[in-house]
Amino acid sequence: MAKDADFATTLAHGLDILACFSADSPVLANKDFALQTGMSRSAVARLTHTLVELGYLRRSGTPPRYRLGASVLALSYPLLASMQIRQLARPLMKQLADHVRGAVSLVVRDRLQMVYVESARSNEALQTRPDIGAALPLLSSAAGKAWLSRATVEERSSVLNQLRVADPAHYAAHIDTLPAARRDLESKGYCGNNMQWRPDALGFAAPLARPYQSLLYVFNCGVPACDGPYRERAADIGPRLVSLARETERLLGLD
Repeated sequence: MAKDADFATTLAHGLDILACFSADSPVLANKDFALQTGMSRSAVARLTHTLVELGYLRRSGTPPRYRLGASVLALSYPLLASMQIRQLARPLMKQLADHVRGAVSLVVRDRLQMVYVESARSNEALQTRPDIGAALPLLSSAAGKAWLSRATVEERSSVLNQLRVADPAHYAAHIDTLPAARRDLESKGYCGNNMQWRPDALGFAAPLARPYQSLLYVFNCGVPACDGPYRERAADIGPRLVSLARETERLLGLD
């Protein structure tokens, strides 16, 4: 990015501040931002002051600590509202969630993670609660491997290189599972995850055949690992998830 004359570094740094928050870390201080981004404390202080003035952060206490502001939510609404696929697919997702006694979600890639944009749950025993905006890892989740398997060679290579640099240990632990996932997608139409992301959950994912409105959507299904052996659950859930993806494509006019 540093060699791109049109790249607005200050804007990127401000967005990096916003990206530091997570469900586990909803309140952060300037020192936390500096640690996560590698920026100086003085640069962080200027950015957080600006973001507070614009409504993207809320400040409280001394020394100051920050939470995300309402402007972040308002900014995301036009994106979610424009995703017609959410409204079309949700009844089908709920039907499948009820059948498999789990959660069926629609996810897209955001940089080096997969993010939920819609979800239907039908099992309170699930330890994970897929909510809009929550994230999944790319290499150790079924959804991430489905995206990587469907992406173009150039996209996949670029993202994998970024993953290797950003988290070498995670990359090394999971990269060897990708070839099998790609073979499964080619032969079965879906990818599976046998407790590779979480020890209490099985995951299955089926992507759309091609991007819709420039985004490659993936349908993801999570079920408790205690509900049945992986092969048995895969034989039931996998084909149904593929059918869900194909029916959604038909409703969108992509078939």
